[in-house]
Amino acid sequence: MTNQEIEIRHLQQGMPGIEIGRVTEDAHFGAMSDSNKGPHRHDHYFCFLLERGFVRGAVDFQDIDIDEPALLLSCPGQVHDFRHAEQVTGWAVAFDARYIDQNARMVIEHSLANIAIIRLNDADKEWFVRIFHLLSAAVDDDKPAQFQQQLIQSLLNSLFYRTVHIFQFQENERIQAVSSRSVEIVKNFNLLVKINFQTLKKPADYAAQMNITVSYLNDTVKSITGFSSTWLIRQEVLREAQRLLFYTTKSVKEIAFQLGFEDHKYFIRLFSKTIGTSPANFRKTRGAGNHEESI
Repeated sequence: MTNQEIEIRHLQQGMPGIEIGRVTEDAHFGAMSDSNKGPHRHDHYFCFLLERGFVRGAVDFQDIDIDEPALLLSCPGQVHDFRHAEQVTGWAVAFDARYIDQNARMVIEHSLANIAIIRLNDADKEWFVRIFHLLSAAVDDDKPAQFQQQLIQSLLNSLFYRTVHIFQFQENERIQAVSSRSVEIVKNFNLLVKINFQTLKKPADYAAQMNITVSYLNDTVKSITGFSSTWLIRQEVLREAQRLLFYTTKSVKEIAFQLGFEDHKYFIRLFSKTIGTSPANFRKTRGAGNHEESI
């Protein structure tokens, strides 16, 4: 096998950092064009508004079902694998992070949820439909005015602000019984894990960076998420392992070393015990070549 990194999709060259379009049951979910078919990562944000219909698939190997009306927002680096759609009508927009207020981005990227699926009421759905229409008209305007880029950026930030507002409200409802200090610790821990999981494998490593005791970190993470900090670190490592097995042709030994394991046999034992099958079997049953039904 030849070494191959996970395919990362980019915004089309020549575009102003944004692509937007209607999505129907005849269109490929998660795609602006035929070149974007199949499972892949983005190096940009992707937002999908489901007005009507149903979509089933996975984001970062977490199975999801999206029922109307809803909004999906994925961050750069996440892997999409949507396999089934029924009577879908909606909008999709892909955009460069530079367009978006950094503080608003941090609300999403520091959240407790790995996947941002936002349930919408009828009023929210109509608001998003209007903003998508306005944004599409601004992007497609064949007579660009002096402030077209500023207009696009303003509309895109309006969409993002509204998304963050609803997302934060729904997340706050889920964690309202928990102290804000504990939530902040878990958010910071999650962010550090996403950045450092290849090199830092122990809760003590993260506690040191956060200037708290490892017992306090463990107790706080457990109380908020229901899982131990060790388990969450391991899940991030194994999630990336699954991506590499699924979307690349790197050997199991190469993947183990890339993920920071000096002993690839230990990596195989850990993967097999946690996932329920060996890395080789995972690749054989779920890896490259099994995407024919992806949309």
